[in-house]
Amino acid sequence: MTEATDLAERAGDRDPRVGLRAVAALRRLLEQLESVQVRSARNQGWSWQEIAAELGVSRQAVHKKYGRQ
Repeated sequence: MTEATDLAERAGDRDPRVGLRAVAALRRLLEQLESVQVRSARNQGWSWQEIAAELGVSRQAVHKKYGRQ
């Protein structure tokens, strides 16, 4: 996870350009990680409701975002 650690450090940079670029990269990384974990949960038989509860969102939101993958 050195990439995430490096990005987190850069997100706190005093230069807004560096910080904002790091925030954007962290957002992309987070989306990828969430997608991988949702796919894993579904492959293990988890319901949309169980996944949503762990993510702190509604069942409808998680199904809309990942239901067609």
